[in-house]
Amino acid sequence: MISDTPALDELDLEHVLVARAGDHVTVTMNRPDRRNALSLAHMQELIRALTAIAASDATGVVIAGNGPVFSAGHDFADMAGADLGFMRDLLTTCTELMLLVQRMPQVVLARVHGLATAAGCQLVSSCDLAVSADTAGFAAPGGKGGWFCHTPMVGISRNIGRKRAMELSLTGDTIDPQTAMAWGLLNRVVPADELDDAVADLLGRATRGSRFSKGLGKQTLYAHLDLDIESAYRHALEVMASASQTHDAQEGMASFLEKRRPDFQNR
Repeated sequence: MISDTPALDELDLEHVLVARAGDHVTVTMNRPDRRNALSLAHMQELIRALTAIAASDATGVVIAGNGPVFSAGHDFADMAGADLGFMRDLLTTCTELMLLVQRMPQVVLARVHGLATAAGCQLVSSCDLAVSADTAGFAAPGGKGGWFCHTPMVGISRNIGRKRAMELSLTGDTIDPQTAMAWGLLNRVVPADELDDAVADLLGRATRGSRFSKGLGKQTLYAHLDLDIESAYRHALEVMASASQTHDAQEGMASFLEKRRPDFQNR
C-alpha cells in the first residue's frame, strides 16, 4: 500500500463508522436517514476506510449498516438531473469500491440485517462472504423502473448465474434471504437475534491461519474465476508453486508433520 495511507485512528469520516476489535474491523454505513444510500461522498469514505484497513494488520472486515436498511443502493438525490460526466464519475467510484473489496487481502464479510437493493445488493455480492438475518431482502429493482441495474448486475450475476440473474434483474422483484442463499448470494441465513454470533463465527473461521497466505489465496481465486479452465489452472499452478516457497507455507507443512501448532509470520 502507498505510504500516505492514513491509519484507522486518523480517519475523519462523516458517513461511515470504523471500529476495531482484535484482528477484525467493522465498517458501518451510517446514513440511516437515507437508507444507507451510496452517495458519492459515502462511497469515497468507504474507499478511504477500506484502503486504510487493507494497509493494516487486520485479518477480517465486516461491512454493516445502521438503521432498518442495509443499503438502498445509489442515492437518487445525487443523480437526478446530473450530467453524463458526473454519472460516469459516480459509477467509476462505485466500481472502484466493489473492486477494492475483492482486491484487499483481508476477508470481507457482509452483515446484512435488512433490505439490500441495487448497488447495495451489488456490495453484498462483492464481499467474500455474506451472512443475512431472516429479516433481509435482496433486489435489483431497475428492471421495473426506468433505469436498469447494469453495474449492480456485474457483481450479482457472478454470484447467482445467468437465468437467476435475468429473473432478478428483469422483474425487479425482491427475493427473501432463503432464496438468496439458495441462489448463491449468501453463505448463511439466521434469525435476526443470532446475526452477530453467526457473523463472528464465520469470520473467525475464515480468518484463522496465515494472513499472508489467505490474502494471496483470495486474490488468486478472484483472478482465475472468470478464466477458461486451462488458463485458470496455469495461473493457479504458478501462484501455488511460488507460494510453496514462502515461510508460512513451509511452516504449515513442517508443523503438520511435526504435530505441533504452526508459528506463522505472515510472509
